[in-house]
Amino acid sequence: MRSDNVTKGPERAPNRSLFYALGYTREDLEKPLIAVVSAHSDIVPGHMNLDKLTEAVKAGIEAAGGTPFMVPAIGVCDGIAMGHIGMKYSLASRELIADSTETMVMAHQFDGAVLIPNCDKIVPGMVMAAVRMNIPAVVCSGGPMLAGRYDGEEVSLSKMFEAVGAYKAGMISDEKLEECTQNCCPGCGSCSGMYTANSMNCLCEAIGIALPGNGTIPAVYAKRLQLGRLSGAAIMNMVRNNITARDIINERSIRNALTCDMALGCSTNTVLHLLAIAKEAGIEMDLNLFNEISARTPNLCHLAPAGPTHMPDLYAAGGIPAVQAELAKKNLLDLDCMTVTGMTVGENIQGAKVLNTNAIRPIESPYSETGGLQILFGNIAPDGCVVKRSAVAAEMLVHEGPARVFNSEDDAIAAIYDGRIVPGDVVVIRYEGPMGGPGMREMLNPTSALAGMKLDTTVALITDGRFSGASRGAAIGHVCPEACAGGPIGLVEEGDIIAIDIPNASVNVKVSDEELAARKAAWVKPEPNITTGWLGRYAKLVDGANHGAVMK
Repeated sequence: MRSDNVTKGPERAPNRSLFYALGYTREDLEKPLIAVVSAHSDIVPGHMNLDKLTEAVKAGIEAAGGTPFMVPAIGVCDGIAMGHIGMKYSLASRELIADSTETMVMAHQFDGAVLIPNCDKIVPGMVMAAVRMNIPAVVCSGGPMLAGRYDGEEVSLSKMFEAVGAYKAGMISDEKLEECTQNCCPGCGSCSGMYTANSMNCLCEAIGIALPGNGTIPAVYAKRLQLGRLSGAAIMNMVRNNITARDIINERSIRNALTCDMALGCSTNTVLHLLAIAKEAGIEMDLNLFNEISARTPNLCHLAPAGPTHMPDLYAAGGIPAVQAELAKKNLLDLDCMTVTGMTVGENIQGAKVLNTNAIRPIESPYSETGGLQILFGNIAPDGCVVKRSAVAAEMLVHEGPARVFNSEDDAIAAIYDGRIVPGDVVVIRYEGPMGGPGMREMLNPTSALAGMKLDTTVALITDGRFSGASRGAAIGHVCPEACAGGPIGLVEEGDIIAIDIPNASVNVKVSDEELAARKAAWVKPEPNITTGWLGRYAKLVDGANHGAVMK
């Protein structure tokens, strides 16, 4: 075992003495040593319950014959970080989480790890570390929040951001805004729509690195603690049988995850994270694969913000196994892929079925015959960009309009709040990419403001930054190359006509090649918006969004 490097032989007596200082016994050190990597903190609602889940995982490890050690991980709450400089740190923190998880596991020579994240960047960061090290690993996330209630309906965080837009437009009162503020997020857990956190937690199930239920069991349910104990048992089985992360995460299982992604209508951020995980696993993957799988995968779910259902509804309808069972009816999944249960996908979903067709459509009558995400290409995005097609109103799937150009999110949101954006406009927000931002801010404020002002069916947004999974409308992100790297989005001028055709996967600025070349010749490369601190180092090393915004 790897832990022999710190527990066995006379040469390791000094190492053992420090374990004894921690209160562990000789018998404890004879067992496999398991890292329980917990992102518990008091600042993230999705993580406030992870201390209890950590104890459940530790109990499961001990019962199965291992010795657990809790080690910490950081985590940013994207909702609290939204709309200000804090959001520049969110995506970049994924690399810190991967690096620090690798550091703690390798420095202390753990035999395996149970990864306990919940929210946006923490999930992929931990998985990236697991496949990078290729150790036995199980993800056990904290679970989704229950839906809140406002104005007589179930709501979640996206409704809160949209309420701000409605307030700015004079459509609701101070009292209604406060009512929504007090009631949209009722307690612990990852925010209740199919936002990035829940998307990644569901895809951990789909890819096989988490037990069934990981993505959908609500945070407050006792079954979440039971899942923790079962995850502790699962990691011990993996250690004893030398099953590692790359035995689970490979080209076949990533295709399974992408297929479920399209069926569920997951966040556009899954594109970044699946690309990054694949890179860590040594798997070649590009944006064309997303369109290939989307073209043959029906969209079965319209959870918030695409529709009125929330994560507890998906759980009650049968969860990810029920979605997988529907996809299996048309042979869309590789059922022989191994999972952390010790069984294959096919064995895991035996007997699974849809229990509520309002939350999971039968595959014979999907929301659409194609998947929830679409990759677009064109002269404004020669290396690609992404849109959550399932959350776009039908009338905005094809759209032409004048560009309203802003060099930061802050300038764009000010224009939206001031009523300077009108139906038909295409809002272009640039210099917010991985390098230029730096950190590729999520832009939930502008998309939600437009939705709250009832402009989401007439106005599109395009950015080299990204959009929250809680965004809806024709919100096109991850434009590559980004403006700071000399991408054509940096050459768009106020009033240029932008043509968007989502069904045909294209987005173009209607300007001649000669004119774009002339503008490029006059363009001067700017400095990233932050050049100091670790974000300054990040800006120098980060790759494009079409490569997962990983470090070069």
